[in-house]
Amino acid sequence: MSPAGGLVSRNGDAVALANVPRFPLDAFRAQTVSAVAEGARVAALFALPATAGVAQLVAILADGRTGSLSTAVTDIAESYPALTPDCPQAHWFEREIAEQWGIRPEGHPWLKPIRFHRAYRAGRDAWGRGPDAPILPSVMDFFRVEGEEIHEVAVGPVHAGIIEPGHFRFQCHGERVLHLEVSLGYQHRGVERALVGGPTPRTIPYMETLAGDTTIGHATAHCQAVEALAGCSIPARAATLRGVALELERLANHTGDLGALSGDVGYLPTASFCGRLRGDFLNMTALICGSRFGRGLVRPGGVVFDLEPDRVAELLERLDRTLTDVAGAVGLLWESPSVLARFEETGPVPREVAETVGLVGVAARASGLDRDVRLDFPAGIFRWAQIPVSTWQSGDVFARAWVRWLEIQRSAEFVRGQLRALPDGPVRIPVGPLAPNRMTVSLVEGWRGEICHVALTDAGGRLAHYKIVDPSFHNWMGLAMALRNQEISDFPLCNKSFNLSYCGHDL
Repeated sequence: MSPAGGLVSRNGDAVALANVPRFPLDAFRAQTVSAVAEGARVAALFALPATAGVAQLVAILADGRTGSLSTAVTDIAESYPALTPDCPQAHWFEREIAEQWGIRPEGHPWLKPIRFHRAYRAGRDAWGRGPDAPILPSVMDFFRVEGEEIHEVAVGPVHAGIIEPGHFRFQCHGERVLHLEVSLGYQHRGVERALVGGPTPRTIPYMETLAGDTTIGHATAHCQAVEALAGCSIPARAATLRGVALELERLANHTGDLGALSGDVGYLPTASFCGRLRGDFLNMTALICGSRFGRGLVRPGGVVFDLEPDRVAELLERLDRTLTDVAGAVGLLWESPSVLARFEETGPVPREVAETVGLVGVAARASGLDRDVRLDFPAGIFRWAQIPVSTWQSGDVFARAWVRWLEIQRSAEFVRGQLRALPDGPVRIPVGPLAPNRMTVSLVEGWRGEICHVALTDAGGRLAHYKIVDPSFHNWMGLAMALRNQEISDFPLCNKSFNLSYCGHDL
């Protein structure tokens, strides 16, 4: 048992559901709040379907200091005292619970839907709306700042160019942003519900398209969960190839982001080069499996495609050539005073704010938080091969760009080393049936940050519940905090410096 009272496990462990402790609501709430105050994080907070009018609230707390995960459960009915006033990391999760199951967290400071769909429990609605009431972002209340000369700016959900939909509501005094509210849910697909009863042939395609730019990250998290529930340990060669693909995904997206940040400040040399170089990294993934995004590569039991020596040599040659070009293109950024003037002190998120709202990934590390699943909760290849954690302290656009550059260099060195020492052996083994009445938590450090998949099986060994937390779910609030007291003209640059996923959030 952990200090918070929950059942302790490691990343990718399978535990019996009967062993997960169930606490009275008051004790559950107090233990969760206390554990987060002492340094744990809310990796997932969700409700299980109600039986006889009583649902179960499940908290997964991650403690990077010990590499442990703590799971606890409590029973809830129509309402419960919200955790958010004492634990802001629960804010988005509790809005999701209210929307999905019609269970109201009383005392939540800003309770409104996050995906705008009907509750999964017939006849239940946390806001008392009738069955014919519209559930649309356009008819929801938005936070308003009142006062002389205060004005409101609404952006989206339709944006210029080919971009995913999302709505941003700014409260401004002149050019200064007092508050930004982010409203999403325009492409909610109901993926979690579609996974119940699986795995089926559709399960992996769902995982690979949760967030298309994070195909390897989400597919790996899912496969780790399936392998844990099936009691399967994949071969070292398969784990290495998964790690190489994951870091290539990181290299492609970080390079593309640095180019996009350059474009947002009108610095075209880096923007032009990085757009092409992102494609070079994507083509390396295509060389492995035929798909630039890695679809069809990661499967339960390992990977589908192997690498013979000639392709390993070609990958190494491409990697060295591309990284040289990236260094030249990105180096221009750090040598340009006009770029640095726009990056530095723009959109800062102080460390204490990042910790309070529970940021993960690049956004957290740019604010000085030493958080990385690969080191804190290692699984797969990262149990024996480590990548140093890249951090910066200023929490601004510059920091989020600089951390990306540090990670590009370290990920490239990792890929180079693993390809040169690729272990022998098979790349995939058979995976048996899932164990009944079990639960597992699978964490992967995707290129945006921590990916969390929680899988529970029923008495027949089928998926009874599946919870997915994309890193964007944690980090959209970070973007809102970055805009406070900033110029509204800084929004595109701040937004790109986070580069969060709309569809990864909307699922």
